[in-house]
Amino acid sequence: MTHQIYTTDILVVGGGTGGTAAAIQAARRGVKTLLVSEFAWLGGMLTSAGVSAPDGNELVAWQMGLWGAFLQELRQRQPGGLDNSWVSFFSYDPGVGAEIFADWVKELANLQWISGYVPLEVLQQGNCITGVRFADFTVQAQVIIDGTELGDLLALAEIPYRWGWELQSEWREPSALTSYHAITEKYPVQSPTWVVIMQDFGDGVAPEIPAAPSYDSALFVGAWENYGAEKFLNYGRLPGDRFMINWPINGNDYGEGVGRLVESEISKAEFLQECRWHSQNFAHFIQNQLGCRYGLAKKVFPGNDTAFALHPYYRESRRLVGLTTIREQDILPVAEGRVASLFPDAVAIGNYANDHHYPGFDLPLQPKSIRWGGRWTGTPFTIPYRCLVPATTDGLLVCEKNISVSHIANGATRLQPVVMGIGQAAGMAAAMCVELGLQPRDLPVRALQEALLQDKQAPAAIAPLFNLDFSPNHSQWLSTQLDYLNHPEDYPVSGYCPKISLVEQVSTQNCECFTGIFQRIDQQNYKLLITEPTAEQGQTWQLVTLRSHIDEQLQVTVDEQLITVWGRRNHSGNWLLVDKLEG
Repeated sequence: MTHQIYTTDILVVGGGTGGTAAAIQAARRGVKTLLVSEFAWLGGMLTSAGVSAPDGNELVAWQMGLWGAFLQELRQRQPGGLDNSWVSFFSYDPGVGAEIFADWVKELANLQWISGYVPLEVLQQGNCITGVRFADFTVQAQVIIDGTELGDLLALAEIPYRWGWELQSEWREPSALTSYHAITEKYPVQSPTWVVIMQDFGDGVAPEIPAAPSYDSALFVGAWENYGAEKFLNYGRLPGDRFMINWPINGNDYGEGVGRLVESEISKAEFLQECRWHSQNFAHFIQNQLGCRYGLAKKVFPGNDTAFALHPYYRESRRLVGLTTIREQDILPVAEGRVASLFPDAVAIGNYANDHHYPGFDLPLQPKSIRWGGRWTGTPFTIPYRCLVPATTDGLLVCEKNISVSHIANGATRLQPVVMGIGQAAGMAAAMCVELGLQPRDLPVRALQEALLQDKQAPAAIAPLFNLDFSPNHSQWLSTQLDYLNHPEDYPVSGYCPKISLVEQVSTQNCECFTGIFQRIDQQNYKLLITEPTAEQGQTWQLVTLRSHIDEQLQVTVDEQLITVWGRRNHSGNWLLVDKLEG
């Protein structure tokens, strides 16, 4: 068989969350793009890794760019809607997510997708990456994007990267350790999880889930004792009486010998087998404890064992040594503020709390959460373009958990919506580098920012603002974003733009209407005792919102006031997600 040679403008290696976004954005810009993925599904964490209950960027103001477009598609395509679990505001069949990405790719004649291959060699000329060799073909490109789950191109090209912990002496991060110890040796990176999807068969009897090698029920005892079985299952409830099993407390996080992931292919294969067995054993334990009505779901993922994700949910990978490195200080809110400092070269937004996973060990972390809209959310931060660019190598960008970030800060930058934004920025940057004949390090960042803000299909926000939650098609949205790019010193520590007065009309077409007595439990903790409709009378629901003007209304609503709300109920979280309020 002849070894094929492909020539393209942009090569994206890895079809995960970031790589998929990068390839789609680059091709939408009009540049010839080739995407090579290991798996048959695109989307990574959001689809093939089975984490179809994503965390972060849930407020309407953060639902922008390709992330916002993905949510819009999910709302249209997912039967029964997205209000299913209590860990996320958006839970869905991972196959529906995979269909969306596949359809987006099919729409682009200048985007070629090849699946089933991993990179074997990186081609270089001097300090510039020029191509990648796979088993049956080689691709030569002007710009190459590493979208692999573990930063594979960094290792193959011997580009400087980090793996493991940095001490407090490195960057003075407040939550970093002062010395290495047994935990840092045992868990050099956060633990992956091999997601498995279970199903409630109701009155039927599910097929028995056999125990895998090394089964030890003691590992899982007490997994849900502080929650109860029902709440535990509803944590990751999906449509169709299915459950995403991605449980950190005596559950299926697995980190034994996690360093094997980057030692050799044989060691990696050994770790992956153990990781998968661990999830099978947890599913076996769940069935034994909760009854035979709970079994492995059928026909979720492609392949033979369709209840198991195609690969683990990786929370951390090799991390690039870039032109700058995101530290914990860069994701924490400024003094007396609710937002982190705005990077001058910001290209993406995140807001999730800093979340680390090590089985049996809790790492104390500086808090970055706030009460907002009747619930907890994370304080927003930005991702700088320079952390996508290698310090010493040309021709390459990164777009996954492999960005230049500290081990501590990775706990907030690793989440699905953030990585999707990073991918969109990388794809736009790569396309502009091809257009302008520039290396990534020489790309004018302001031009990149404006291109992201003004993208015709999925404009992405740059400056996080809680009350900028109306359509990017409105002139005030763009002008406000540009104001803070022009004058970053004016970026408000509150996260609220004082000039915004617009409240966009919200459709209540898919909402339920309830009238009841408003109950103020305490600040940012609200409930509704329903009086109408009669069939629901006497029920009490938590009131939450993702919209800034509703948040403001809730803050000033008087206790025991009669109000009417329009929204959607989430039975797993016992909350009513409010889109409109009258009182």
